[in-house]
Amino acid sequence: MAQAGVRILVPSSNMAVVGLTEVVERLHTIVKAANTMKSALKTLHPDLLILIDYPDFNLYLARIAKRLSIPVLYYISPQVWAWRSGRVRKIARRVDRMAVILPFEESFYRRRGLNVDYVGHPLLDEFESSIQVPSSNVQGPLLQGATGIQNPVIGLLPGSRRDEIKNLLPVMIRSAEILKARYPDIRCLLPLAKTIERDYVDKFVRETPLNIEIHQNDIYNVLKNCHIALVASGTATLDTAIMGVPMVVVYKVSPFSYWLGKMLVKVPYIALANLVAQEKVVPELIQGDVTPERLASEALSLLENELIRNEMTAKLENVRKGLGKGGASKRAARIAVEMMT
Repeated sequence: MAQAGVRILVPSSNMAVVGLTEVVERLHTIVKAANTMKSALKTLHPDLLILIDYPDFNLYLARIAKRLSIPVLYYISPQVWAWRSGRVRKIARRVDRMAVILPFEESFYRRRGLNVDYVGHPLLDEFESSIQVPSSNVQGPLLQGATGIQNPVIGLLPGSRRDEIKNLLPVMIRSAEILKARYPDIRCLLPLAKTIERDYVDKFVRETPLNIEIHQNDIYNVLKNCHIALVASGTATLDTAIMGVPMVVVYKVSPFSYWLGKMLVKVPYIALANLVAQEKVVPELIQGDVTPERLASEALSLLENELIRNEMTAKLENVRKGLGKGGASKRAARIAVEMMT
């Protein structure tokens, strides 16, 4: 957005958290940001308010916009289909139109009377633009045709938030160290999320004997060179699915957040790749199961069983097809223009 000339009032990375209790730690920052945005809506009175995910914060802004007669477009739906589905009524009152990116979301909202369009997933656009320019500093075997793996290359995708990295990266590193006993020449590639500083990740990797290469803003070219990946639950599971890389998905939050989430969440899977496929395509390790030993065991199964790898790769291709055919950003932009004219 900044590169496109957008004036950033509050960096979203300042408020990015996973889990419920984790929100409390950032509450002051979130309230301050809400006040800043409320003032901006009143002062600037924009022609359109576009909301992206982040439901509780954004639905508060939608309420303010509604009072000011500012039309509201919600792009990238909050996951109300997974938990706290009662928020749909609030969305219907405050949002004029929705542009959703997952195939099952359109029917979910349409059945509840909302004006909704399925535009496809913007990751496909990002993939096309990224993969057209192969990285010159990521070298390794292509996944296609990889059989009898001798020197595996593993992708480590610990998330795009500090809390995720703190919870998951040490476990990923330790699991790779366990695999190193079987594969002495194992390599690990870590594509760094744009929201994370290199220095923050460095402190987790500097003590390990592993060969861990950190690459910035190059997720698809990194994944292209991985045999398998260890992936934090979230959008990265779709990135990995788009590249057809077999993966193990991990998810871990504070004990209270997990306990509360178990009571509220109503979906059978946590990985978006599995939700799009509507079946368990990739293994999920959740909370107490996120241990180096369990993660190494799942990774070893993928590395040593070509049949499992190939079957997963084929199903991930179906996940990719389920995300649409690209052009999501252009479709969403057209909707925004329609709402302003």
